[in-house]
Amino acid sequence: MPSAHNAVTDPDSSARPGGLRKIVVASLIGTTIEWYDYFLYGSAAALVFGHVFFPESDPLTGTLLSFLTYAIGFAARPIGAVVFGHYGDRLGRKKLLVISLLMMGLSTALIGCVPGYDTIGVAAPLLLTTLRLVQGFALGGEWGGAVLLVSEHGDAKRRGFWASWPQGGAPAGNLLAVGVLSLMTTVLSDDAFTSWGWRVPFLLSAVLVMIGLWIRLSVDESPLFKEALAKAERRKAEQRAEQPPFVAVVRNHWRDILVAMGARMAENISYYVITAFVLTYCVEHLKIDKQTSLNAVLIGSAVQFCLIPLFGALSDRIGRKPVYLVGAVGVGLWSWAFFALLDTRSFPALVVAVTVGLIFHSAMYAPQAAFFSELFATRMRYTGASIGAQLSSVAAGAPAPLFATALLGSYGTSTPISVYVGLAALITVIAVVAARETRGRDLAAIEPEGSAARPAPDQQRAASA
Repeated sequence: MPSAHNAVTDPDSSARPGGLRKIVVASLIGTTIEWYDYFLYGSAAALVFGHVFFPESDPLTGTLLSFLTYAIGFAARPIGAVVFGHYGDRLGRKKLLVISLLMMGLSTALIGCVPGYDTIGVAAPLLLTTLRLVQGFALGGEWGGAVLLVSEHGDAKRRGFWASWPQGGAPAGNLLAVGVLSLMTTVLSDDAFTSWGWRVPFLLSAVLVMIGLWIRLSVDESPLFKEALAKAERRKAEQRAEQPPFVAVVRNHWRDILVAMGARMAENISYYVITAFVLTYCVEHLKIDKQTSLNAVLIGSAVQFCLIPLFGALSDRIGRKPVYLVGAVGVGLWSWAFFALLDTRSFPALVVAVTVGLIFHSAMYAPQAAFFSELFATRMRYTGASIGAQLSSVAAGAPAPLFATALLGSYGTSTPISVYVGLAALITVIAVVAARETRGRDLAAIEPEGSAARPAPDQQRAASA
């Protein structure tokens, strides 16, 4: 029986495997460094920023204010998505990825240099917030470009697998960020860590960015984008006006943007509850020491990094939607067991709580890169994928640890937080069920005709075979 994989082949499917692997490695390392920078802030906000930048508040309120500065960074991500998406669709994926990496690394290193509240007063949290906005702006453009560079180099048959590797940058970056913080808390006293030790991981970003730039500059631009750019140049020569990518994607792909936003709700909220808020819950509420909490997140992140390519490959075999739905339903149900396990204050239970939660998260996160790439036409794909992903981060990822901390402070129990995650899972299930299956779609054949791109008739026949 023919499959959708055999029926559809991208024009770039003849790309050498070695060349594709080089693109994958470059994207993975770049996204790992950017996520390291971004997650480092979240972990530090949970552990130390309340004491350094908001010392006049009680511990839980100080953490809440720290998470507020953390959330503000998300507000800049849709702006970064629009700006980087526009120029990424006009000038190419590679150029914009280099710029985003530089911006992220510089802002992260500067955070490590910001004096505390005791030194410069209210200017300290203001500077911190400004640099967080720069981080958010840079990350808003990073994700779309990194996954598209891989998606547009590979063929349809294994796109889910190859495109999932840049997704591995999130757990790898979190693993690196939490690992460095864990090392610092191990070798330093609490006073030394709060005074200066927390700055070392931020300053380390400058070194990591140089490595990332060296690798990222060595890769080629997407051949699919080059082909689309040549067609655009011919249209320009024929004096046929081309709409700006933002206008074009909103006009032609607005349903796909809504699908991407809904699909990210459970994925985004659950991740920040499991990896960022968990530190506040364990340290401030359960009085578990920092090292134990960090180690649980370390183990869970290591497992997730290994599982993401496997879930990506599974989406190539059975489709993006079934894998994604397993993750959404699973994380919604697991949120109840998650806090029950944490409340035991047992380290093995903490590890199980975080790891299983991240396994369900991986089932959503792994196919997401290919899924979103397959929704949009090439000349507006960077903009569409980035906007769909980053608009949801404002409503989901930004307030997740903030809401969770506020709910814990108001009710003194985890029950409202589990309800919060469950509602997010319901939204994601509805969005994914409403979406069309994209597995096997020819990226070059997606045209912005009508309200959304539709597969060609031969694809529809093959998918139903």
